[in-house]
Amino acid sequence: MVIQHAKPIDVVLIGGGIMSATLGAFIKQLQPDWSIHIFEALSDVGLESSNPWNNAGTGHSALCELNYTPQMPDGSIDISSAVKVNEQFQVSRQFWSYFVSKKLLPNPHSFINPIPHMSFVWGEDNVEYLRKRHEALKDHPLFAGMEFSDDPKVIRSWAPALIPGRKKSQPIAATRIDVGTDVDFGALTHELLHYLTDNGARLHLENKVTGISRQKDGLWRLRVRQEVGGTPATAHARFVFVGAGGGALALLQKSGIAEIKGFGGFPVSGEFLRTDNPAVVARHSAKVYGKAAVGSPPMSVPHLDTRVVDGASSLMFGPYAGFNTKFLKEGSWFDLFATIRLHNLIPMIAAGASNLGLVRYLVGQVVARKSTKFAALREFMPDADPKDWYRITAGQRVQVIKKDAKKGGVLQFGTEVITSADGSIAGLLGASPGASTAVPIMLDVLERCFPENMPQWTPQLKKIIPTYGKKLSDSAALAAKTIDSTGRVLAGEEPKPAAARPPRRKVTVSS
Repeated sequence: MVIQHAKPIDVVLIGGGIMSATLGAFIKQLQPDWSIHIFEALSDVGLESSNPWNNAGTGHSALCELNYTPQMPDGSIDISSAVKVNEQFQVSRQFWSYFVSKKLLPNPHSFINPIPHMSFVWGEDNVEYLRKRHEALKDHPLFAGMEFSDDPKVIRSWAPALIPGRKKSQPIAATRIDVGTDVDFGALTHELLHYLTDNGARLHLENKVTGISRQKDGLWRLRVRQEVGGTPATAHARFVFVGAGGGALALLQKSGIAEIKGFGGFPVSGEFLRTDNPAVVARHSAKVYGKAAVGSPPMSVPHLDTRVVDGASSLMFGPYAGFNTKFLKEGSWFDLFATIRLHNLIPMIAAGASNLGLVRYLVGQVVARKSTKFAALREFMPDADPKDWYRITAGQRVQVIKKDAKKGGVLQFGTEVITSADGSIAGLLGASPGASTAVPIMLDVLERCFPENMPQWTPQLKKIIPTYGKKLSDSAALAAKTIDSTGRVLAGEEPKPAAARPPRRKVTVSS
């Protein structure tokens, strides 16, 4: 536990998830003499949004997620969001590749595994949409190698479970690209924090930050409560990052910074169906994303995913959305109400009024019968047997609500970095694509909060991320070289069989 009135900490990271772990690893590489303390309210790190069963672990690179490539009124496909997300994921891959090559992440198979990414649709209109999407993406440097087929035999060779039991008269189509991945962000969080604690950082589990305030000397004063025993303590920090997932909004509000005014949050819970039956799992080795129903929000895109966690493969289908007022899976039913302020009340009301379709969707999901939910899985896997599948509860997502000059307030399906004017505190709000783009998001935090350090840090940043300051989408040769080189490093020269993979290492915890 941090001793009250001790020497100020250079960097405090609130929350033991992938965001804090990534930022901490960056700072340890760039400024190894700075002191770093991590505070996590739960009994281990990576238990909320970073937990592998609380997210899809897709390694979001827009290879298969159709919501990143909307069809425009003129029938064309807008690929700008897909290119942006893929660019961001390639930055994350370079970061992980650097740490693997330096033996700072000892076993890439513990957190990343190659899995083909597919899009799959049915119905004539959707088949035509997917054909146009493929045409728009196939020659782009970041999507090289993407295949398209509307032949059931070809699709069956890609993903056998999608075809048996399906009507032969049903028009279907799929795209496939084999450079996709499955990422266990919980394992990655553990490994990054293990690197940090091995190199002097201090991790405080079951220590919840309950308040943040600015002192006259410019330091941030953190009130900390030990969850076991309730012992209070105080810490003082020069820089604070609030990477507490759904808990970030309330803590940033408590900090009193002007930049958080007008922001609110809308929580969405979720469920998945999961199977560990080896016979079922063996029939499907891909991440297959479909198309959301007309009028459904982006978060509702159905997908049938292969997941690799601790060396074992499972299948996961969903998401099925729900609603409760918690901002964290282990949070309080009062989380939503505790963040309502006069300054965000109008944006929240306006966002709610303009998203009645989302409300209807959530109500429909909450009251849907089990048979109705299972029917959604059978649209992907027609011969799925209910006996093989069981329900799991996913992590909470808190979508960003922000002020809007025209509408009063909007609901944002993305992430938002909040920084104070002087850069001494920052936090992250929002959800998808989240963990997959943690590295570029944390680069943004570094650039906004430490502009005076960037000239000194840039040479090391270019070692960590060779394409730093460049766009892969501008050069087919650079894109191909980067994707190939990071893929080789992250695949490992000699892949180990699952049984030989070491167990997840326990992170060193400060007393």
